Amino acid sequence: MIPTAFALERVASWEEASRLLAAGDGEARALAGGHSLIPLMKLRLVAPETLVDLSGIEGTSYIRDEGDRIAIGALTRHSELELSELLRASCPLLTETAGEVGDIQVRNRGTLGGSIAHADPSADLPAAIVALDAEIVTTGGRTIGGRRFFTDVFTTALEPGELITEIRVPKLDGAGSAYLKFNRRAQDWAIVGCAAIVRGDEGTVVWTGVGATPVLAEGDPREAARRLQPSGDLSGSAEYKRHLAGVLAERALAKARERQ
Repeated sequence: MIPTAFALERVASWEEASRLLAAGDGEARALAGGHSLIPLMKLRLVAPETLVDLSGIEGTSYIRDEGDRIAIGALTRHSELELSELLRASCPLLTETAGEVGDIQVRNRGTLGGSIAHADPSADLPAAIVALDAEIVTTGGRTIGGRRFFTDVFTTALEPGELITEIRVPKLDGAGSAYLKFNRRAQDWAIVGCAAIVRGDEGTVVWTGVGATPVLAEGDPREAARRLQPSGDLSGSAEYKRHLAGVLAERALAKARERQ
């Protein structure tokens, strides 16, 4: 299908982008990689009057060492995350998760900031962000913890006109990690996905695809999986998704332990 008519504004700074989005009064959308927004526009599920193209803002794509954390520019492509030697050595959960996003075309265009801001409840990268409890830096001068960032389906803690500028992920420093997902085809969204981090005897598990936001397991992951309340859909019943969540948690934790 063809999207409804819209205006395209190309900006050169975060300040200009925020101003245009705020002035749009809910009818303007930021365009990063476009792999989430453009399909929705083609299906006419969203019909923004204005797209604010962020690609002209300089210095928005980078991966750099910041001591105990790694700073990542909001417009850094999934493929850059997947291939980063710095991330592979210090935060391999992010490289592994990025490599599971869509197909090579999607990974070469989609951005980390765009994926997080879109907050699709079945997306891969938000699960890793919550598991790592990454820091999300915004144009509003705020730093939001990853576990407070996602608030509902396609909804985040960002204020109107506020944009993500940087994501800071902790170095795992010897902790093991893994991301596993179950889907029907290699490039499909996860029916259920699971990010796991293990430090000694302590494990962290976060699921995608089983709630309105990424779900952080509380207590024993098997018991936590049984308490999940996912929605049944064409991909599977709620019972099926709960079963998948338990199996994937067990496998992801086992894989993470092997990598310590």
